[in-house]
Amino acid sequence: MKRREFIAHSGILGGLGVTLPGLLNQKPRKKVKSVIVLGAGFAGLAAAKYLKNKGISVMVLESRNRTGGRVFSHHPEKANQLVIELGAEWVGNSHERVIQLCSEFGLELLNNQFESHLSLQGQYQKAGEWDFSKEFNEFWKNKTNLWNKMTAAQRKKLDKMDWWRYLANKSFDDRDMLLRDLLDSTDFGESIRHTSAYAAFAEYAESSEKNEMDLKIVGGNSKLSEKLSEAVGGDNIKLQHHVVRVDQTKASSVKVECSNGSQYTADAVICTLPTWSMLKIQWTPGLPQSNIDAIHALQYARIGKFPMVFSERFWKMEDFDMVTDTPAHYFYHATKSQQKNEGVLICYAVGEKADVLNSLNESQRETIILDALKPAFGNVRNHLLQSLKYYWGVDTYSKGAYAFYGKSQWFGIMPQLKIPFQRVHFAGEHLADWQGFMEGAIVSGEEAGENVFRS
Repeated sequence: MKRREFIAHSGILGGLGVTLPGLLNQKPRKKVKSVIVLGAGFAGLAAAKYLKNKGISVMVLESRNRTGGRVFSHHPEKANQLVIELGAEWVGNSHERVIQLCSEFGLELLNNQFESHLSLQGQYQKAGEWDFSKEFNEFWKNKTNLWNKMTAAQRKKLDKMDWWRYLANKSFDDRDMLLRDLLDSTDFGESIRHTSAYAAFAEYAESSEKNEMDLKIVGGNSKLSEKLSEAVGGDNIKLQHHVVRVDQTKASSVKVECSNGSQYTADAVICTLPTWSMLKIQWTPGLPQSNIDAIHALQYARIGKFPMVFSERFWKMEDFDMVTDTPAHYFYHATKSQQKNEGVLICYAVGEKADVLNSLNESQRETIILDALKPAFGNVRNHLLQSLKYYWGVDTYSKGAYAFYGKSQWFGIMPQLKIPFQRVHFAGEHLADWQGFMEGAIVSGEEAGENVFRS
């Protein structure tokens, strides 16, 4: 039973007067003819595309000077024929909706899987030369069967402990626990000592073999946001329109005001903003206290991407990635399958490691990152052409890369944040089954569009 079916059957949403997305219990009212969408990330664009296809007038308001939100493809100056992702990176083999949209828009998907190398305590081991203990491998091999056999009560109980505690209770050795924390924290953006055991177990039990780190859009993932934007229509998207007020005092409409003085009125609103930005809006009437409490409780992952542009691909292997026990944390080949002499390794750090790397000056940061590569490749500074950074922990609009669900939050915070507030519906990766992925954002946006259309 997948997460969605489990939540439905366990009655989590029923107690809040809510069913699954797309089946919200609402009082009948006049048919919606116009909708304002807040945010032009994947959730907002997907919602707008859905509604436009249904004949509903849409207007998308976006604070940034581009669409895509936390999907952000970039061409490094020193290798401008190459493209890297400063935001969302992977399309999973299980991500049916993204794959369908790529097919619809004629976008090509390429294999973006990696074979993990390890640098631990200054010792480098190639992929295939290191492993977990026999006991842990048996558990991991059987994890999906264990998940499927769990009762609803057992799964809900998992949400009350962290992933580290769940694994530690099984008495795996210290090396297993260290490796699991290094690897899994790259998925959730914080240490597994803080990650909900339910959120972690559900993701790993239901994911593809590579945990959805499978595919990438040729030319950059922003190609999909460009196609979605074209489908919505440029006249229906207003960039650099920062929403400051949402007024629902009139019974039959919603008025939205922007910092530049522009105002828009519609029958309904779909808010796809990260919770940080939601709190910066003046809501009239004010959001329910239960929603505000849930927003304050939900954190976003501190993830930093620190791309290193090199004059040659000294790592040799196109499918190279490496986890380390240094502040540099994790490396992967960001220009895989892009044929050029230059190449980019992205140093990917989470939590306090990302905070530290972001706070250092460029020279200090380069030293830490290049030192982390020495056990595998020696001194490669002479190959360095450019070092970049994008730290999502200080992003103006999200203050994090994606939502992070800690203990006792999956069944408490998420259902609360899904509840519509009068004529405002909510969507985004933070409310999705595939939470933290482009897939989740798109599906959540389309479901919000369906909710509005059927209301």
